[in-house]
Formats: sequence, C-alpha cells, structure tokens
Amino acid sequence: MRRSLILTVAATTVMVLLAMLVPMALLVSQYAIEDRIARAALEVQATETVVSGQDKGSVSVYLESINSDRRSTLTTVLYPDGTAIGPIKGEDARVRQARKTGQARVDDVPGGSEILVPVSLGGSSALPVETPVIRVSILTRGFASDVRMAWVVLALLGLALLAGSLAMADRLGRRFVEPIRSLARSAHHLGEDDLTTRISAEGPPEVQEVAVALNRLVERVAKLIERERENVADLSHRLRTPITALRLAVEAMPEHERERLSADVDTLDRMIDDVVREARRSQREGLVASADAVGVLRARTDFWRALAEDQNRRLQVSVPPGVVPVRSSRADLEAVIDALLDNVFSYTPEGSPVDVRLEAPAGGGGLLVVEDGGPGLPDSVDVSGRGVSRSGSTGLGLSIVRRTAEASGGHLSLERSRLGGARVAVKLGPAG
Repeated sequence: MRRSLILTVAATTVMVLLAMLVPMALLVSQYAIEDRIARAALEVQATETVVSGQDKGSVSVYLESINSDRRSTLTTVLYPDGTAIGPIKGEDARVRQARKTGQARVDDVPGGSEILVPVSLGGSSALPVETPVIRVSILTRGFASDVRMAWVVLALLGLALLAGSLAMADRLGRRFVEPIRSLARSAHHLGEDDLTTRISAEGPPEVQEVAVALNRLVERVAKLIERERENVADLSHRLRTPITALRLAVEAMPEHERERLSADVDTLDRMIDDVVREARRSQREGLVASADAVGVLRARTDFWRALAEDQNRRLQVSVPPGVVPVRSSRADLEAVIDALLDNVFSYTPEGSPVDVRLEAPAGGGGLLVVEDGGPGLPDSVDVSGRGVSRSGSTGLGLSIVRRTAEASGGHLSLERSRLGGARVAVKLGPAG
C-alpha cells in the first residue's frame, strides 16, 4: 500500500510538472528574445536623440561608450554619405529601403535580429539623402547559455517539488501502514502467547475500528475458553461420585470379576484426568506450545537407558549442539519419545540395537528419527487408525505420534531401517 501510494504520487507529480515546466521553458525562451528586443528599442531611442542633435564626433564618442560593454547588442549609425560610425559597417538593401521609406523595421538576420530606424535631422528637408539610419544588431551570442541557465533552475525546482511530494506521500503512507503493521503484530502476539493482550486503537479511524472489534472478539473467545474449562472441570467433579460408587460396587464383586473391572475403572479414571489436563493445557502452556527437543530427548533416553542395559541393547543417541525449539509441549514430546521407544522395547527381540537421532532442518523445527534392528513393522499397521492394530498392541502409540506431529505442522513417516528393522521419522514444526 505504501509503495503503491508513493508510485501514484510520483506519476501524478511528474505529469503535473511536465504540464507546467515545458510551457514555462518555452515562455522563458520567448521572453528572453522579447527582452533583448525591448532593450534594443530603448537603445534606439537614446541613440536617436544623440544623432538628431549632435555632430558625428559626439555620436562617435557616444557609440563607443555604449558598445564597449555590450555583448548582446551593437549599435551603428549609417550616414547617407557612406560614413558609418559603429562596429558593424556597410549598408545593404534593407538599410537603403529604410532610409528611402523613412520607416523603421525589424528583420531576422544570420546571427540574430536587426532593428533599422531612420533618423530625421530636423529642418525643412527630410530627403533620404539627408537621413542617417541607426542599426542595432541583436546578437544571439550568450543567449543560449542564459536560456539554459533558466531551464536548469526550472529543472531543479521540479526535482525539489517531486522530492517534496514523495516525502509527503511516504509520510502519509507510513501513517496508514504503521498502524496496520502494529495491528498485525498484536494479532500474531495474541495467537502465539495468550489472550490477555489488548490491541491499542491507533491510526486512522478505520484501523481503530478494526482494533476495537478485534479486542471484543478476543474477549469473547477468552470467555468461551474459560467457560469450556469450567464445564470440563465441573464434569470431572460430577463424574467422581459415580466412579467412586462404581469402584465400591466392584470391590463387593467376586474376586475373578473384581480384578478385570477394577482395571477398567482405573482406565476410566485416568481418561477423565487426561481430558481435564488436555482442556487446561492452553492455560498452562499458552495457545501455541513450544519445547526444547534436545533437552526432552536427552531426559527421556536417560530414563530408557536402564531398560536398554537390562535387555542388552545398544542405545545410541545423537543430538545437535545447542537448542532445537519445536512446536509442541514438553508433555506431548515426552509422550512421542516414550511411545516410539516403548514400541521398540516391547516388539523387538532383546539385544536389538536402537538408534535415536535428532536433526535440526534448515527451515526450523526438528526431525526425530528412531531406528531399530528388529523385524520391522508389519504390513497391517495403519498409522491413521486410532486404537486399531493387528500386532497385539493397543494401536494408540503411533496414533499419538502422528497427531502430535501433525499438530505441530509436521508429519510421520515409516520406512525400512538401515539396521534392518523399522525407521520412524517424526517431523516437528518450528516453535512460534
């Protein structure tokens, strides 16, 4: 928007300046010519007074004084007897015609213009043979430089006007764009951190109206989320009583049925806790969670290393230096690592090697790769199906991994490992 406004103002200003400066440049040239002619006419009047009342000696002195410092006009007096006082001597047909007719004339000649004015010497005779002619030659020497100087001044004026208009357009565009950018930054901050931030209403009235509307929307969303959390918490408390009654009823049942039903009741209790914890996650971690994959991976592999030693497994862990932030909570990332290692330790023979590697791609995020030396994944494994497995497991492990990867903006892929078993690659999106 800002660039478009500047380009529009620049194009408009250039067109206006061309429409104004081109005619002005032509007028400057015309004015320069007319100015020289006007000054030459004044010179003719002064010279005519001297010629009509003075002798040739006085005329010669006067002409020397006015021609000595002139560059653009030269004055000469041509007498009928052939005498010429001035720098440009010699008569031509135009001089003779002006003397004969007694009328002044202006002609264009090579190198400029020429004014011829016959002068009456007084008395009763006005014969052509007694009439001197004043010739004022208007030279173009120096004329082009004067005009060019005027054109340069006009060009500099046009550039100054263009620069001023562009500066004003940039300031006006900044006045519109900066509030919108601030609004966008505040909106991103709301989406990435929490819903407690409010957007300041600044800038043009339209932007202020959007900021007010967005603040109202954020308040409404915050209220809905809070209401949902309260409803989930209330539901969990309401379910505690029937679960407790159910547990007491199970305890009163025969022993062979009590063990199985007690496990089901415990599973139900854990599921309720998971639902409540999931509902309150955004309150604990923010709307967009993030975690250091390096720290989490080291902690969880240290936990599983004792079991690897008991099963005589080689557990090799490779992590990049520094921190690798990913778009996932620490709890979810721990669940992903535990699910992948649990699959390896549960469904591969003891002694099978395990390689765990974390990479930091150029685009951000992390790539978690777990490879084992077991028999590999069966063809019937369906990662997209939750709780469905034909290999004897619950089927939830890889489903949890897949959902966590997709929630972070990544994906899950299954391949054959270079160790001979399965290779599970989990791409996690960058934090923020």
